[in-house]
This record gives sequence, structure tokens and C-alpha cells, in this order.
Amino acid sequence: MPFGQVVIGPPGSGKTTYCNGMHQFLNATGRKVSVVNLDPANDFLPYPCAINISDLITLQDVMEELKLGPNGGMMYCMEFLEKNFDWFEEKLKSLGDNYILFDFPGQVELFTHHNSVKNIIERLQKLNYRLVTIHLVDAHYCTDPTKYISILLISLKTMLQIELPHINVLSKVDLMESYGKLAFNLDFYTEVQDLSYLLQHLDEDPFASKFKELNKALCGLIEDFNLVGFNTLCIEDKNSVLKLVQVIDKANGYVFGGLTEGNESIMLAAMGANTTTLSDILEVQERWLNSREDYDEWELKQQQMEQAQKNVKAK
Repeated sequence: MPFGQVVIGPPGSGKTTYCNGMHQFLNATGRKVSVVNLDPANDFLPYPCAINISDLITLQDVMEELKLGPNGGMMYCMEFLEKNFDWFEEKLKSLGDNYILFDFPGQVELFTHHNSVKNIIERLQKLNYRLVTIHLVDAHYCTDPTKYISILLISLKTMLQIELPHINVLSKVDLMESYGKLAFNLDFYTEVQDLSYLLQHLDEDPFASKFKELNKALCGLIEDFNLVGFNTLCIEDKNSVLKLVQVIDKANGYVFGGLTEGNESIMLAAMGANTTTLSDILEVQERWLNSREDYDEWELKQQQMEQAQKNVKAK
């Protein structure tokens, strides 16, 4: 029963960096992890790639031979992979029960209304893969109310389209305020609280105020579904990665272990599994937004102390 993550998100959200960091982290914890690149336009792969779609088809070849643009070419590549799923299945057999990170391309339409990716995922589930969708969104979008509404809509449509256990993640949270200040505390954005407060900020924007009724309708739609929420991530911070892994493991069932008769660890694991709480989000805000310099200084001193202790033991 192999487990895995379907890593998706808009271009620039950090999918490949996430796969590289997650691969290193999970390997360090003792898991056998393989990364599968399903982006035919991704020429730079910082992680060891177990399966590469470029061995089957590349975006550049499609664009040159069929005279398609990048978006149309990407859709063709996914359709081609779907039709040649036997090739993909044969490659996956060599990975056995390894934990798999599926690095998908970033074209949003592939996950909002085009069906090839959805069909590929459904076929993976028929192969008994236990999957969870990790939808990465650049955290700096929270600094702009119009962009925040956009990512809420994209996240909602993706959740409804893919139909997997789904975790939305605000990536690069450590860089969030380099693009501007947040209008509210971080928990407002992660928990998608009362969006009527956000409408007030939209009305102050000369351009967005022209679409007041549309903005109100979109916010109402998001609140009516009441599905979207976000976790946070700084991929370079091991504590941040650890907390996200705990959420992921509960979502795809990895935390429950092998579902065998007499496995007493199942209930213990379920009770011990952490989910993101308000205190976690407040800690993230304190660490990366309110008192970042103080935390950086404290962490540097801790590292120096640990290194000094190692040097003493080595002598």
C-alpha cells in the first residue's frame, strides 16, 4: 500500500523546491522516498528523479512539432501521459511501496477544469496509492486582498475538481511581508475568517471598488462552501516542515500505519496526530512576521552552543 503526495500549485509557488526539501526531510526520518517529475517543462531538477515524464514527452517537442503555445502544449502532454498510462504504471512498479512525491506542472487550468490530471490521479488510486493533494500557494498573495480572493477561488475549484484529501499550503511564509503588510493577523487568512472585513479593504481600492457586487458575491460563494483553509510552510525550517508532515500523514492515512488486525498503534497514532491549531498559527506569525530578527538571533546562538558542545565531546 504505497502512500504519496500530489504536489500542485500555480507557477512560482515552490513545488519543485518543496519536493526537494520534503524528499530530504522524509529521507532523514527513515522513509524510502521517491520523487516523480510530471512537469514536461521542468529542465532543472534539484532532487534525484526516480521517474521523469521527459523520458516520454517534452513540452518543447510538442510546441515545435504541433505548433502549440505553452498552455496548449502542456494540456497535450498531460493527455499524452493519460493515454500512455501503461508506460507510467510500469515505471511505478520499480518503486515498490516507496513513499512517492508527484511533482506536477503549474498550469492552473490542469487542476481547475481540464480532466487529464484528474483521470491520472484516479488511475493511481486504482493502483492502491493512498494520496493527498498538497496545493501550494505563494503566501505573499495574502498582502493583496484581490489576489487573496483569487487564490481562495482557485483553491476551492481545485478541491472540487481533484476530489482527494486536500491540504492548502501558504508557502514561503518567511518572505510574506517583503511584499507588503498584512491587513489582519495571519490566522484571518489561514482560517478564512469573516470575509466581509476583507470587502471593506477591497472597497478602498479604486479599481476593485468598481466590482463591489461581484466581490461580495465571490466572498459569499467561498463562505457558503466553507471548505478552504490554509497551513503554513517555510521549507527551510525543519519545525515548519515537521508540523506540515504531521497534517499530511493524517490526511493520507500514513499515520495509521499498516491497517492490520491487532495493530494497536492505529488508535494511538490517530490520537497523537497533530493538526494545525490557532496557537500554531500565532507561533508562525510571531516567528516569521512579528519578531523574526529576535528568533533568528536566538536560533543562531542555539546552533553555536550545539556546535561548541560537539567540539568539546570530540576532544
